[in-house]
Amino acid sequence: MKDNRLLEMRVFRAVVEAGGFRHAADMLRVSQPFVSQSVSGLEKRLGVKLLHRSTRGHRLTDEGQTYFEACVRAIDTVEAAEGEVSSATRAAAGELRVSAPIAFGTDQIVPRIPDFLKRHPGLTLALSLTDRFANLIEENIDVAVRMGRLEDSSLMSRKLCDLQRVVVAAPAYLAAHGPIAHPRDLARANCLMWEGRRGHLNRWPFLVDGAVETVAVEGDFRSANGLSLVQICLAGHGVMRMAEHLANPAIARGDLVPLLSEYQVRDDTAFHAVYLPERQLLPRARLFIDYLVETFRVPPWSVP
Repeated sequence: MKDNRLLEMRVFRAVVEAGGFRHAADMLRVSQPFVSQSVSGLEKRLGVKLLHRSTRGHRLTDEGQTYFEACVRAIDTVEAAEGEVSSATRAAAGELRVSAPIAFGTDQIVPRIPDFLKRHPGLTLALSLTDRFANLIEENIDVAVRMGRLEDSSLMSRKLCDLQRVVVAAPAYLAAHGPIAHPRDLARANCLMWEGRRGHLNRWPFLVDGAVETVAVEGDFRSANGLSLVQICLAGHGVMRMAEHLANPAIARGDLVPLLSEYQVRDDTAFHAVYLPERQLLPRARLFIDYLVETFRVPPWSVP
């Protein structure tokens, strides 16, 4: 019996991810009529419309979105099964898609990519740096690095390292505005703030007289981009509660000064590698996650 369902799934997934029939045909190295006929045949077999077509392009119907997510899971499961069987006899191959926060990705992930790809020459890697939470299904992400507390219980995860933040300012800022010796001094400080879904980080915890107190900071600059906050801090414009992987090297260089260390509270958050359950057996994903876990087992910024 001839069963083309997996082929139809691959074609439909390609149309969605490539953004159209022509681009999908190029990606799959087949003709555009073949792609169009495959999707039409799929819709006829399922008895539903998967795509709304117009002169401007196409968009998924509700049924199409549901089927697309199922296609991703099914195809990844097949690839994982084949990879599990054949990984002992051949090197990992294919494209690895990774997402990471802008600052951590730029500072810690990007410098390590050449070494990883040198170890696995059959792989290519596509990296997305963003401070929003990428949708692993819709964006076809194999592995995402996330900081803070994990919120999505549908994802699997492996801890990379603890996440600790420290309060810092540039020497120029302190020279112009005076010392900050107690958390209450932050009331007169220009604090650099997060915008959007990380707005909760604008409440800074401190240990004062044996109890945790939270200070709601204020300032004239906020951003959803962590790297921009770091640059503004280094320029001497304000005080920031900054992740250690960025703060510690800058403190060692003399570019930043640690503040309120005696009041510091240990964070109960971490950096994690997260992934969809069906991708845990993909050799490319497993190799990259193992690489990250080994790399950050002893965080490089914590070594004197």
